[in-house]
Amino acid sequence: MKKQRIGWIGLGNMGTPMALNLLKAGFEATVYNRTESKALPLVEKGAALATSIQELVDGSDIIITMVSDDAAVKAVFEAPGGILSCSGLSGKLAIDMSTVSPDTTKYLAGKASELGLAYLDAPVSGSVKPAQDGQLVILVGGEKAHYELAKPIFDCLGKMAIHLGASGAGNSAKLAINLMLAFYFEGMAEMVLFANQKGIATADMMAILNEGAMGCGISKIKTANLVNNDFTAAFALKHLAKDLRLAKEQGLSTNVGLQIEENYRNASTSGLGDLDSAAIVEFLAKQGR
Repeated sequence: MKKQRIGWIGLGNMGTPMALNLLKAGFEATVYNRTESKALPLVEKGAALATSIQELVDGSDIIITMVSDDAAVKAVFEAPGGILSCSGLSGKLAIDMSTVSPDTTKYLAGKASELGLAYLDAPVSGSVKPAQDGQLVILVGGEKAHYELAKPIFDCLGKMAIHLGASGAGNSAKLAINLMLAFYFEGMAEMVLFANQKGIATADMMAILNEGAMGCGISKIKTANLVNNDFTAAFALKHLAKDLRLAKEQGLSTNVGLQIEENYRNASTSGLGDLDSAAIVEFLAKQGR
């Protein structure tokens, strides 16, 4: 069966390796990015470069967006020259893989439907390395038939794709899993700081964690960051702070959840936003917690 033609918008730290994996799998892809130079690694691997979103739509059956936040995805769809202003949308499928509010998805899915454009929300769980390795977990909301149409694409991008329900369900699941991630980062940070107060080295405490029942993939991945105090971002703290804000807007109301949201919000605005999300330990250390 002939593979669908892919149009890809958004070539950041996640979008570039994901789009590369589709090219490796033999998909025909057209790419568009506001900063054209970011598209060059894809063009070198065989992607076509669109100079406008209309050109990308013309050469695509499925349009995938992977951008930073709600404002960015709304701009891609609604700004002059954006997806929803293009001709020839009827019968095509848009897949937004960004982490945004379920409300944004429902709004854009409704607008797309009026033009005959199907719409899935499909945010991913996983950061840059899983994106490079095609090992993301893809959380999908929208019509099941559209999910089945997109499944060959998801199979190239991740180790699992799961259909969770109607539009916005993928977004809700992503906010939930990132809430858990924030809990875990906060817990590791508080563990390390408490142990340090008692004279126990961070390296020793992380070894105890990793060799016990509470160790996991994320604790092992972040051990070097905590031990070396190197918080070069794999998943920037400001992005997790944004996700926690979205969860709060969607009804997060537990005492601990709200405290962690506040901590990440304040850490982001205090100059730590571009560091890795595990840098919450630096914020908490300054707060004396």
